Amino acid sequence: RDFNERCAQCSEVNWGVTDGGRFYCRSCHNVTERTREVVNTDFITNSRVQTISKGSRKQEKNDGGCEWYICEGFQLVLKKQAEALEALGVCPQMKDEILCSFWRCYLQKSKQAYCKRPAGETVKALSVCESSTDVDSDPERPSLLHLLSFSESEGDLQTDCSFASSVSKVSENTSVCSGSVDGSLYLVKNQKEKLRMTMPMTLSFCYMALLWVREPITLSELLRFVVEGHIPYLNVFQHFPEKMKLCGLDLKIFCVESWPVYEEVFNKMHELAAFLDLPRFPDITESCFLHPDMLCMKYLMEANLPDELHNWTCRVVKKIGIGEVDFLTLTPENKSTRKVKYDVLAAAVIVVVLKLLFLLDDRYEWLLSEFAEERNKNNPEVPMFYSGGPYFEFKKWYEVVKRSLDVEQKKLDEERAKYLWRCEKPLFYSVKNKSKVLKRRQMVVNLQNQFGKLSGSVQRAEKPNPSSFQLSWSEENTDGSCFHGHSLKGILQEKCGLLTAMNPDYWLCTVKLCNEKLCGHLAHYREVEFPQSYHFVVGLFSFLLRIQPSYIHDEVCMIEHKLFNKKLYKKLKYNTVLRK
Repeated sequence: RDFNERCAQCSEVNWGVTDGGRFYCRSCHNVTERTREVVNTDFITNSRVQTISKGSRKQEKNDGGCEWYICEGFQLVLKKQAEALEALGVCPQMKDEILCSFWRCYLQKSKQAYCKRPAGETVKALSVCESSTDVDSDPERPSLLHLLSFSESEGDLQTDCSFASSVSKVSENTSVCSGSVDGSLYLVKNQKEKLRMTMPMTLSFCYMALLWVREPITLSELLRFVVEGHIPYLNVFQHFPEKMKLCGLDLKIFCVESWPVYEEVFNKMHELAAFLDLPRFPDITESCFLHPDMLCMKYLMEANLPDELHNWTCRVVKKIGIGEVDFLTLTPENKSTRKVKYDVLAAAVIVVVLKLLFLLDDRYEWLLSEFAEERNKNNPEVPMFYSGGPYFEFKKWYEVVKRSLDVEQKKLDEERAKYLWRCEKPLFYSVKNKSKVLKRRQMVVNLQNQFGKLSGSVQRAEKPNPSSFQLSWSEENTDGSCFHGHSLKGILQEKCGLLTAMNPDYWLCTVKLCNEKLCGHLAHYREVEFPQSYHFVVGLFSFLLRIQPSYIHDEVCMIEHKLFNKKLYKKLKYNTVLRK
């Protein structure tokens, strides 16, 4: 009765006291940090003691662990990933404001936190929720409120008590081992309507936050940093606090034994944006790194192609309108718009430009290469007046890039083959088998050390610093392996004041696009059905983006149909008339 402060959530003055001694609002069930002051007359006369006991909260388990929920584990994963991105140079706003806001919205939408409890919930059930919201009881325990941002000063997180109480009932009646409170319910309960959290979705959260602040990191780069170990993902549960015990079903949730897939992370990001009812994202303008003109410049440099090709990529982007703000900006509420893969789109634009200029039919590009080689031999020291560099030789470029690509691909395959999926921290599916697992793990480590000394194996070197470029080419090299400054004059002609390609022909990857919603692709890609030059170029960008060649082929088909829409429409209409 002496506590007359208004509730921060509903502004009512209607307080009750929990078993732990805290004040809670009877109207909205908001729990405060304030505790009740009581007078204990049995202890010492006229002495007042402030209650600091947490009551019978059952936080400490027999094995020294504490009660924790699956959403707390995922929040810890997000925190580690956000910190890694911040260490790579991402602005702190991405972690402390954007990602934290998205995560809170997800917890509220999925009714795991920040939601009102049922009106008939008892105080005893409330104490169950307190075990997941109290920060003071254990400083090492992750807090659902303060885990992402350490500068917050708001009140406690209101977890869903009906969810917690149902978890307690399930955990009492099940024999499946789980270190978390709701591990068994998390896998059993059908939560499709709530978009149940998974490990790939943590990367979807990160990419969504990066896209919101328009950081110069594409999805392919994000996943590459994960594979290279710069962003925690594989065996990230090793960083969990000691009191957050993982066993049984928890391992199925947090233990990852496969590399993240581009398409899965991309689709989940769009599902998340729609699920959270997010507004239109900040505009992707021409000055933004994710604009096709900017990304084309980057990929041209990495693919060791002439700088003059950038003028042609810009012309294609402008011609078909894929550089417009409305096309590039993500609008979750508009489900009719096509989902833009910025990195794949830029790579596909370069492939289309190469087809426009070199045809890539395993014949025309080699004829042009022979012509350029002959001109360069006749003028070995005289620079070309058009761009100040030698003629671009497609054959020589193919040989140089293929040599470097084979080396990098072999190195990547060896690293993946040698990767140890088992983490350093021992895992056990049952508390009874814990001692056996620890003993077996120690034996394995001892044997590895002994065999390592006998074989004289060298310790693995530290991972290199992350870089946006996987293939680097320096113009200072005297061996002619850099083609950035080479000229395209040998394949261009001036017509009506504009430079056009000498090649008047063009072959389409497909005449009719498939329904992407039915089969998942706009066109089917089979290597044997396409020229080897085209397959090599697609494979090159497939390696740079670490995705399947079919996804780049889909974007190429989409761009071609936008570029030759009128001619295709006339041809299809003419064929229909012939059939009739």
